[in-house]
Amino acid sequence: MEKASLKFNIASDLSAATEVQRAIMDAVAAHGYSENGIFAIKLSLEEALVNAIKHGNKLDPKKRVRVQANVDDKQCEIVIEDQGPGFDRAKVPDPTADENLTKCSGRGLLLIEAYMTSVQYSKGGRRVRLLKLNDGK
Repeated sequence: MEKASLKFNIASDLSAATEVQRAIMDAVAAHGYSENGIFAIKLSLEEALVNAIKHGNKLDPKKRVRVQANVDDKQCEIVIEDQGPGFDRAKVPDPTADENLTKCSGRGLLLIEAYMTSVQYSKGGRRVRLLKLNDGK
């Protein structure tokens, strides 16, 4: 099947992320990813979009989130970039540390990094590149 190349430029609105997720997940399903692969990409994509909109752009309607996805039979690559101040991954508190276990937030990055094959942060933390190899092929 031909590679799917998708590009989006959305407002910092959680409802705008729904259409992005649907389009990318449709491409993933069409390229024969396993049930586990589909789950991993869906969860990671949702977490990364929420992070960009909520934590990066602080739900500011004037700020945009750019999303680019390339999906083929071998891999799914998603790049998400916000217009926020960025962050230092090394300074994000460990959600598995005793003092953080009861906190309601802070697990998204851990989940993304656990489920994706590769996760890279750039542009001072304003851009994340998610890569998932297709184990269904």
